[in-house]
Amino acid sequence: MKTTTKIEFQNTFEKEVYEGLTAFPKRLSSKWFYDKKGDKLFQKIMELPEYYLTSCEYNIIEKHQEEIAKLFDEPQGFDLVELGAGDGKKTKILLEKFYEENLEFTYRPIDISASVLEELEESIQEKWPQLDIQTEQGMYFDVLKKLGNRDTARKMVIMVLGSNIGNLTHPQAIDFLVNIRKSMQPEDLLFMGLDQKKDPQQILNAYNDTQEITAEFNKNILRRINTELDSNFNTEAFKHWPVYDPETGTAKSFLVSTTQQKVTLKKLNIEVNFAPWESIHTEISQKYDDDVVQWLAQEAGLEITAQFSDTQKQFTDYAFKRKAE
Repeated sequence: MKTTTKIEFQNTFEKEVYEGLTAFPKRLSSKWFYDKKGDKLFQKIMELPEYYLTSCEYNIIEKHQEEIAKLFDEPQGFDLVELGAGDGKKTKILLEKFYEENLEFTYRPIDISASVLEELEESIQEKWPQLDIQTEQGMYFDVLKKLGNRDTARKMVIMVLGSNIGNLTHPQAIDFLVNIRKSMQPEDLLFMGLDQKKDPQQILNAYNDTQEITAEFNKNILRRINTELDSNFNTEAFKHWPVYDPETGTAKSFLVSTTQQKVTLKKLNIEVNFAPWESIHTEISQKYDDDVVQWLAQEAGLEITAQFSDTQKQFTDYAFKRKAE
């Protein structure tokens, strides 16, 4: 790696790419997978037969929608704040149930991707024109901090589907939960999906599909860097490589350089060298069991108030409240 002048970062993306590619070992955050192309690729992943997470959570929501509606509902209404809303396919099952039951609520989807929020809002307004939807583009905690300072006593339900918390290490997950707890009032609820430990081969297959869509999704971070930072990554010179450790419950994804190569990032004014078989760590996908979830909640000052599992008990949605102080 070589740099000729001091870097002045224009945004968090530039800063994190610079720090990650000049670190050893190299790393890039999975949150940067998502641009217009990345959004479309992830939607395809969720439809793959190997990617069991989506179908399992669909099963939970369809099976338990009546109970979930009762859990969320309050006489004065509630705000449904969804972190990482994406295309909202699973959430729409709940929205339809709430709509049918004539519940008083506002849907507030939050996502880092402006394009996916635009598509979500359009699809909801087309199906339920009277539904109150207020999208928020940005980082989760910036929006949550604002919502946590609200004056109203109206209940807030914070929803995180798809095991998004699995992209964090345990210490990071505790910090994530603590930040959410700080935004919660005593009557508020956190509703969160967490993928469960299971057959290691099934987990590995979920991140290594036969159509290689997950590989394209992983490599999309390099394409995004090429587009936004004027770089020259050759995506064909990198191999998608997922692994799973059943002892820790951690699945990881890497991009492995198949050759000696040099990449120039003109906007950051750096050159990055890759040795043959050198890796970039791009993602973790943590798996859990009830004991680990209980421990995470305890460390974050939360308590489990309800949980719902799919028929085969491969995935669980948990409801949490703030612990009484």
